[in-house]
Amino acid sequence: MFREYHRWFSPRLGRDMELLEFGHDGDAVIVFPTRQGRFFDYENWGLVGALHDSIGRGRLRLFCVDSVDSEAWYCRGLPPWERIARHRTYEQYVLGEVIPLIRSRNSAAPLVAHGCSIGAYHAVNLAFRHPELFRRVVGLSGRYDLTRPMGPFVDLLDGYYDQDVYFQTPSHFIPNLTDPDVLDRLRALSITLAVGEDDPFCDNARHLSQALSDRGVPNQLAVWRGEAHRAREWCAMVRTYL
Repeated sequence: MFREYHRWFSPRLGRDMELLEFGHDGDAVIVFPTRQGRFFDYENWGLVGALHDSIGRGRLRLFCVDSVDSEAWYCRGLPPWERIARHRTYEQYVLGEVIPLIRSRNSAAPLVAHGCSIGAYHAVNLAFRHPELFRRVVGLSGRYDLTRPMGPFVDLLDGYYDQDVYFQTPSHFIPNLTDPDVLDRLRALSITLAVGEDDPFCDNARHLSQALSDRGVPNQLAVWRGEAHRAREWCAMVRTYL
């Protein structure tokens, strides 16, 4: 299997960023890591191996990116408005640096956003904000509202709320979408949300799925038995949905 390590200084983020590329052809999948995770976790946890056949046959090409969540959502030493600003800069890094790298490999490959846990938030949020760029989005065990507690998981913005937070929260902006052009682009997007029935984020995934359906946006909500919030279940999920 083709595997290549990339590292460069990001002028947007002001620091070195790393990613791993797997495969030689096929749909280009941007893989976002889990909470405060790293670009190598997807490989280390066996998810790349779970997709070995699809990658080897040229059906999928993975681009496993790093995150700056420790400098953004999970940086409790920063005021909330600075956390959201750092996240917005990260989005610009993906749009302005990662996607051009992908396009330099294959300018015509369909683009897929994918992640597990908060990686699913990144994937879904990015694809919903820029649906014209993506063919598919696959979110596993995702939390799509970071502004309210869910089970043991706290509000990541300490009650702070403004327009920037709203437009970075799929559970908030999707129910209010009325722009027909944006809705048409979302309807052209293949959307899969998978979550365990005992996962603290299950109700949130159900809410987002229903909000999409209410706006006439087709989507697949797959509810798995148990919590299903581990690499073992994610390996089975990616073989099913990617």
